Amino acid sequence: MISLHLIEQVIASSIYLTTPILLAGIGGLVNRQAGIVNIALEAKMLVGAFVAIVVSSATGGWFLAVISAGVAAAGVGYLFSLTITRANANMIVAGLGLNILVAGGLGFILSWNFGTSGTLRLPDIHLLPKILDASVAAIPFVGAMLSGLDPLTLFAWATVAALPFLLANTRIGLHLRAAGNAPHVARGMGLREKLLQDMGTTFAGFYSGLAGAHLSLASIGLFNEGITAGRGFIALAAFYFARNRPIGTAMVCLLFGFLDASQIRLQTAGLPPKLISTIPYLMVLIALCIAGWRKRERNELR
Repeated sequence: MISLHLIEQVIASSIYLTTPILLAGIGGLVNRQAGIVNIALEAKMLVGAFVAIVVSSATGGWFLAVISAGVAAAGVGYLFSLTITRANANMIVAGLGLNILVAGGLGFILSWNFGTSGTLRLPDIHLLPKILDASVAAIPFVGAMLSGLDPLTLFAWATVAALPFLLANTRIGLHLRAAGNAPHVARGMGLREKLLQDMGTTFAGFYSGLAGAHLSLASIGLFNEGITAGRGFIALAAFYFARNRPIGTAMVCLLFGFLDASQIRLQTAGLPPKLISTIPYLMVLIALCIAGWRKRERNELR
């Protein structure tokens, strides 16, 4: 029989594991609205995770580390955008190239600067604080979830709540959507289409950097070359499947977070760990197939 405590723990773990996927998904969604499919979210998450650990160790705090992670990844995002908007590189090829470049570059930095490989552990790491007092854990059903809330989790869900309004009712939101959905109209209105796309990709970089900071500073306090574990691609599948809708993207991210949290529970049931670890990626494949099928149906109806 499933206990209430087990349900509480799964819910809390789901919220926690959803946060980095959701932050990257938000960034990718806005980027897609501006007309660029950003498959380099993974690279910028890695940059954010690495910078967050280094800055946290150097400053002895978490806030500057998180901001630095976002800014560093935003800078990478801007440079990545220039290769597409100015050098006319194929966005898919450029994204794959950046993922490989960042992974290899960080591996080199770990070896050359820190004399290690794979994992970087530094002293004086400050983890993300919990927003609420630990005593809220005693609240039935939602206590475990509330006691584990950190600033980036709250920020991610606040963005989800605000984003539909910002995209539909503000000048910058409407301009970004025009650049992505109707570039000829945007040009006719005198909008700088490429600049708007650069802004969208920089935004995606910033949020992906925050996602990386959450991975390294939420609980483990270290950097590992495989710390993202494909979450950037899961975020890509989330906003793609949700058809660039913020609320839908959040729900899909939550589903992936739940599947991730359920892996440990399924392992205790005796299922092979390697088989269980493929579940989120299998869901990504299914989601992309369904999204492609739905798009083909819409095209046939036109």
